[in-house]
Amino acid sequence: MAEYFAGIDIGSTMTKAVILSDNILAAAIGPTGAEQRRLANKVMEEALQRAGLPFEAITYVVSTGYGRVNVPFADRQITEITCHARGISYLFPEVRTVIDVGGQDSKAIRIDGKGHPQNFIMNDKCAAGSGRFIEIIADTLGIPLDEVGDISLKSTHPATISNICTIWAQQEVAASLAQGVTVPDLLAGVHISLADRISRMARRLGVEKPVALTGGGAKNVGLISALKEFLDKDLLIPDNPLITGALGAALLGRDTVEKARANNLSPVTRPRILEVVHFH
Repeated sequence: MAEYFAGIDIGSTMTKAVILSDNILAAAIGPTGAEQRRLANKVMEEALQRAGLPFEAITYVVSTGYGRVNVPFADRQITEITCHARGISYLFPEVRTVIDVGGQDSKAIRIDGKGHPQNFIMNDKCAAGSGRFIEIIADTLGIPLDEVGDISLKSTHPATISNICTIWAQQEVAASLAQGVTVPDLLAGVHISLADRISRMARRLGVEKPVALTGGGAKNVGLISALKEFLDKDLLIPDNPLITGALGAALLGRDTVEKARANNLSPVTRPRILEVVHFH
């Protein structure tokens, strides 16, 4: 009889849910807001609907991410480092380095052949080292965030963005635009600047091939191109790079149940309740 496991990843900008059995059955994504508990219920409810399952069918739920403590129906909370490592190892067993570029931070993780994190390094102190940097510049230029990567690849003479502070870089971009620097050249310069910071962070950890890129940054072709240049390595990209942490959480939930049963223990120690949420 099939069993089902769920992972919930409440990140700084997006909340993700994954339903897993022998493979991924469904996933749902929504923006993280102030009401994290309510959104966790909403995203979980959406994932369950897509999987065609009631909440009672889920054997085990693991939460991860910044807001993992705000998932009232989770059986266990696990850090995003461990969950990203497990998720990427499931998708790409050969990967030894994971670079995750999120909305508010970026991180590099070294993993072993079993999907266990060996070491990691994180930049969560400055927006200039995360996807937020691109978002702020996109707003400054009045360009939709999902278009900046493609536009940056049209550059012929990438601009040099010298400021490492997001606010000063924003002013630098605005001043360069007024001086006639083209938008593609400005965006290429911004992507190069971000890729430079991320790659330097990753090198401090030590980059072992193969390398996978996850998070919102993995949906940006301009950043992917710039990172390949700085790292001098190809990057493996999941089909849905936003759900890696939630996938890892679901897989770790399955691992927990299997280990508990092997020791004749019950994996679930308390009742779980999913609040029904209706949004209008």
